[in-house]
Amino acid sequence: MKAFTIKELKEELTNCSSAELLELCLRLSKFKKENKELLTYLLFESSDEGAYIESVKREMDGQFEQINTTTYYFIKKSVRKILLNLKKCIRFSNRKETEIELLMYFCAKLKAFTPSIQHNNRLRNIYNGQIELIKKKLTAMHEDLQHDYLMELEAIDK
Repeated sequence: MKAFTIKELKEELTNCSSAELLELCLRLSKFKKENKELLTYLLFESSDEGAYIESVKREMDGQFEQINTTTYYFIKKSVRKILLNLKKCIRFSNRKETEIELLMYFCAKLKAFTPSIQHNNRLRNIYNGQIELIKKKLTAMHEDLQHDYLMELEAIDK
């Protein structure tokens, strides 16, 4: 089955009644967990971005505590899974400030993690890649916000 373009879907959705839109949303949420999570964000959490950021940070803290530290292999797998979940949460929000705050928190947690990530090239590369991504995202922001976030980033990256 070939999927239609966003434009075609938008045109068709404008022709639907409220009841039909409600039914479509509920059906869509049944098929994939990610669709349900996005709908949850849009309906309940998007109005208070600060609380959403804090809930994602708490979730990330729990994930960091559960990492199996017996080998760097398990640590790397867990860190990549945490980063994957974090990117999903960032995609839901679609705000640059949220993205930068969450990525900086991830980097701070990773840097403070024991055993140190400095003893493993792949973990260092994950960390450095996220630092570079933050720097790249900062260039598109307002100068005042850039300065504030750069100061925080320097504190993390020392």
